[in-house]
This record gives sequence, C-alpha cells and structure tokens, in this order.
Amino acid sequence: MSLTRRSFSLITAAGLGLGVAFGAFSASAADKVKAAFVYVGPVGDFGWSYQHNQGRLSLEKHFGDKVETTFVESVAEGADAERVIRSLAQKGNDIIFTTSFGYMNPTIKVAKQFPKVKFEHATGYKRSKNVATYLSRTYEGRYITGYLAAKMSKTGTAGYIASFPIPEVIRDINAVTLGMQSVRPDMKMKIIWVNTWMDPGKEAAAAKVLVSQDVDVIIQHTDSPAAMQVAQKEKIWAVGQATDMTAFGPDAHLTAVIDEWGPYYIKRVQMVMDGTWKSSDHWGGMPEGDIVMGPIHAKVPAEAKAHAEKLVAGITNGTFHPFTGPISNQAGKVIVPAGKTMSDGELAGMNWYVKGVEGSIPK
Repeated sequence: MSLTRRSFSLITAAGLGLGVAFGAFSASAADKVKAAFVYVGPVGDFGWSYQHNQGRLSLEKHFGDKVETTFVESVAEGADAERVIRSLAQKGNDIIFTTSFGYMNPTIKVAKQFPKVKFEHATGYKRSKNVATYLSRTYEGRYITGYLAAKMSKTGTAGYIASFPIPEVIRDINAVTLGMQSVRPDMKMKIIWVNTWMDPGKEAAAAKVLVSQDVDVIIQHTDSPAAMQVAQKEKIWAVGQATDMTAFGPDAHLTAVIDEWGPYYIKRVQMVMDGTWKSSDHWGGMPEGDIVMGPIHAKVPAEAKAHAEKLVAGITNGTFHPFTGPISNQAGKVIVPAGKTMSDGELAGMNWYVKGVEGSIPK
C-alpha cells in the first residue's frame, strides 16, 4: 500500500473523537451494510489505529454506496469501550470491528445483548455465535526486522519498546530476538515496558533510555512515531510499527512491518452482504497478504536485503517458519526441539522469553 503522509503533531488524545464516513447517497439506507470501527488510538497515530482506518477506507472504496462506515477513535479499554460498542450496536450497525486487545470482554458482553449484530474483535481469543476474532501474524515480519537489525547493529544490542505483557507482544519480542540470533547468536535484546499503546512522551523517553544503554536499533510495539524521531536525532536505526514511518526518520527507518487490514474487512463485509457471515478465528500473515514488509533502507547491504527478501519468500510459500527449533528459553532450556515448529496454540499462548532477552515479563 502506498501511504499518504501528513504532518504529525505529537499530542495526547483526550476524550473520544468521533468520525463518520458515508458512501454516496444514490442508494437508500436500507440497501447499505452499516459497518462500525472502534480504535484505541487516534486515526492520526500513524501506527496501529491509522492502519486499521486505512482498511476502513479501502472498504469504502471497494463497496462505494453499498456500505456506510462509522468510526470512534481514542476509546479507552474497559468501561468506556463497552459504552461506545453498545452505542454503535443501538444505532443499527450490522457489523462492528473492535480493534484492541482490551476490547475483548466489552465486545463479548455487548454481543450477548445484540444477537443480530455481527462483532469482530482484533487480537483477542474469546468468540461466540456472533463474535469472530482476527489477528495478523506480525511475528513473521518481526523475525525479518531482527535479521536486519543484527546486520546493521554496531553495538550488538537492540531495544524493544513494549506496550503490554500479552502473548502478542511477547511473541513479537521473541521473533525479533530469534531473527537477530540467526546472524549474531550473542546479540542482546533490552526491553522497556511503557504500559500504553500510544503515549508519545513515554515512547520518546523509553527510546532515549535505550539509547543510553548502548542500543543502536529500536523496535517498538507502540503506535506513535516518537521513537522513530528519537532514532533520527540520535543517528541510530529504528523499525516502523504497523505502517511505513520513513517520513519521521528518513535516515533511521530500517524497514517496517505493515498491517494490511483492507482485504479482511472487505471479505467479512461481503459475507454480511451475502448472508454467509459466520463466527471464525482468522490469523493471517504474509501468505494471505495481511503482513507486508516496508521498504528496506538503501544503506542496507545488497546481500542482506536479498536474504531478507528470501526470508519473505520462504514465509510466504511455507518453506520457512520463524519459530522452528531448536529454541531455548532464558534459562537455556530447550523448549522447541530441533526441526519442530511451534503450533498456533503454543504461539497464541506464549508467556516466556527466548534466550538472549534481558529482564523478566511483568506480572
């Protein structure tokens, strides 16, 4: 996807931002499928919520006046989310996409009250007759960023700005580390937990701490480009989160793991239109086009770029899996034997660090 970049102002979102986008008015409201989206951050975060909103815009472009979309941004996880989701159901939406892990229980609760409405929850694991779940295999791209980080690092130490200690984040930390170790077995990974999906101030502060700890490649699981801007200033490398963040650090942007949500949203809304929608658990990655690597920086050596592209090809055609053993935990115990690949169930519940990650997982 080609992303259009606008100027970005680092602000902390306050309250709820409500956006409504309507298709052409040539069809009556009764002819349209109404689809609503709930975002944990502002659509201008240039990260996770921004990319989900790009998927919503793709949905509108694809269906035109056959669909009407609504979105609510900067919705806090918890009671506030439940209120917003219920309001969207009461307004007659046919399908509601809730796009953050902390929306899981509120989504399940509201879905019980509105059995005729379809709900889709991103990154969660609870489903019901009218609640589906979906997630992207970001670990596939993370492994490749780890390989490139090891190729470009001079200090042998990378840093990860982590949001919350859920399996998705732990899994991605491990994937980056395994990618690094495929090149440099002794390379280290330092973690800073910020306990937020988006807070530019915290993200920038965490990046500065990592720089002070000899880190020269920063990977983030948070949504603003603040860390990328710090990397640009400090003349080190960083990896874009969910989108191509090159505009915020042209000299620092090593690559990015890009989420492409449009195809999934189009597919699921088409099912609503056809009357074929059913609850399911979708976990898509490079083979499905759900995960795409951003451009690799021009300073990356040609052989390293070629190998990264080979890894993408291997993951896409199924000949390579990032979590294939031998894989040891922090204590050095082999958890995944040589030649064995972790199952989706094992990956979905990952709650341990691989060898080489420093620190412990917060409780």
